[in-house]
Amino acid sequence: MLELKVHGIKKYMEATLVVNSFTLEAFEGDKVGIVGANGSGKSTVLKVIAGIEPMHYYPGYPQTSSPGYDEGLIHRPRGASFAYLEQMPSYPAGLKVIDVLNLAFEEVHEVEKQMREIEEQMQILEDGALEKALNKYSDMVNLYESKGGYEQEEKLSKVCTGLKFTEDFLQRDFDLLSGGEKTTIGLGKILIHQPDILLLDEPTNHLDMDSIEWLEGFLKNYKGIVLIVSHDRYFLDNVVNKIVEIEDMETISYRGNYSSFISQKEENMRVQYEQFREQQKKVNNMEKQVTSLRDWALRADNNKFFRRAASIQKKLDKLDRIDKPIFERRNMRLSFNDAVRSGNETIKAVGVSKRYEDKVIFDGADLMVHYGERVGLVGPNGSGKTTLLKMLLGEEQPDAGVIEFGANVMAAYLPQKIEFKNEELTLLECFREDISIVEGKAREYLAKFMFYKKSVFKKVKFLSGGERIRLKLAMLMFQDINLLILDEPTNHLDIDSIETLEAALDDFKGTIFFISHDRYFINKLGERVIAVEDFGLKSYPGNYDDYKREKSAEKEKAVVIEPFSTFKAKGQKVVHQLQPEPSAKLFRKIKVLEKEITELDLVMGINQDYEELDKLYSRKQQLNDELELAMEMWLKAGE
Repeated sequence: MLELKVHGIKKYMEATLVVNSFTLEAFEGDKVGIVGANGSGKSTVLKVIAGIEPMHYYPGYPQTSSPGYDEGLIHRPRGASFAYLEQMPSYPAGLKVIDVLNLAFEEVHEVEKQMREIEEQMQILEDGALEKALNKYSDMVNLYESKGGYEQEEKLSKVCTGLKFTEDFLQRDFDLLSGGEKTTIGLGKILIHQPDILLLDEPTNHLDMDSIEWLEGFLKNYKGIVLIVSHDRYFLDNVVNKIVEIEDMETISYRGNYSSFISQKEENMRVQYEQFREQQKKVNNMEKQVTSLRDWALRADNNKFFRRAASIQKKLDKLDRIDKPIFERRNMRLSFNDAVRSGNETIKAVGVSKRYEDKVIFDGADLMVHYGERVGLVGPNGSGKTTLLKMLLGEEQPDAGVIEFGANVMAAYLPQKIEFKNEELTLLECFREDISIVEGKAREYLAKFMFYKKSVFKKVKFLSGGERIRLKLAMLMFQDINLLILDEPTNHLDIDSIETLEAALDDFKGTIFFISHDRYFINKLGERVIAVEDFGLKSYPGNYDDYKREKSAEKEKAVVIEPFSTFKAKGQKVVHQLQPEPSAKLFRKIKVLEKEITELDLVMGINQDYEELDKLYSRKQQLNDELELAMEMWLKAGE
């Protein structure tokens, strides 16, 4: 049984202590979420566990007496395979995407190579030598099977389908991809590899919602150990069964998912506060006794009172003091300026069409957002969400139709990629560039966004992603606005900062129109979801969970029947309402579906075309869902 133990890790980066005591225990099947503020050491610890970041010990001295050097123990299971998701993976030059993914099968290919060599030898060997070669070949075949050699195509197809890698994309040069695309390919590679211990650093970055939900299902059924650093609270809720929080450079472990961790932490803080209050009463009482006894001793010149006072003071000094829990940690303190109200129609789109060469993005799309609404825009990557914002802001023009702001709208836009006019300016200079405000007031205002002391003199070009978002938010919130347009506002923010942002947005009196793949954020903020569907914009009342329920209900109403022969010919789908049927008819349908699934498995086993495999795998999932539904109805009919 797999078991990973990490105890008391103390880690320095150069002369800076990053984490003082990190402890974690995980067993086979555990999915562990590691959470904490930006800079708390989450990624560093993950690299230490993976063996990528070395531990530096001081030779010849006990670890406890050598400040500045690393401490702690990591027990990795002997023989267990590890894989770490790098944010910017690098591979030999000249590889295509499919070549990088196939690197997941390096071990399998090496075993296969040895099998081929033995096969050649067996053609000329005789007697004892032949028997020895046959035994070795049998061992290699078993090893090939245990390494998943016979499942290569299925594994590849499953991951390519889930992460939406098309045949064209698989043939692209890896070196020419964006950073986000490279990270996603790296994720695909290690998911295909399926190591015993999987270490993922922000795995949902760069994925759209469909791919994130597929990844959730994949990881929930993962047999090994998974350690995940993520600020995606919805993802953590759906995947992990343990949370390890890094706070003040030390760790506390919690059973359950993210929501369970929050409730446990709140309860622990409540209990700690009650214990702190009770102890303070006791401490105050003992301190009063000491003061009174010393006063009496001086007045009466009585050493007995001095001895009693000293005895109580000794107990006070030995007392294990309970810390007062900090219910509100230092974080952003945000608030918006009140602005003149806009007209009721805040954002309006009528008959909007947009295409890039042969690719249709929108075809006659309509949209209406009213004053005061909080509307989330969702859709797959590349479906046109950011394009819609660019047309609204006048950065691009629709091919047909109209998209515009309503009357008296004063809009502020937080883009996904944040850039500033002059990256050579300091943070303070950048903030003051277009506004009239004295330096002292500007620094006081920037402190609300966690820019303290000398940090305001840092050059803009050296700011991290999270710092850029905070600076841009500071600039937006200083303006008089009644419409906020946000494109992935939670990217690069830690969970504490996201929750602060949510609280500030909740107090905003104007309209909020936002793109986000953070489902927890949409649930907290959203009152309506607009989905990009069929080159149009469809409205769903409520938050993300409401939207998903309605989408599920739509799928249940319409079940797709598509014979395998028709599918291969890329024919039309037949959609009909599933009605209750007699038992015999349902039983025949079950047999037909089972036969079709078997045929699919055979075709998938010999097919080498990845795009076709993608479609075949999707069809198999569809048939399995239909088979499950038909069997449920057959059982009910039998009852």
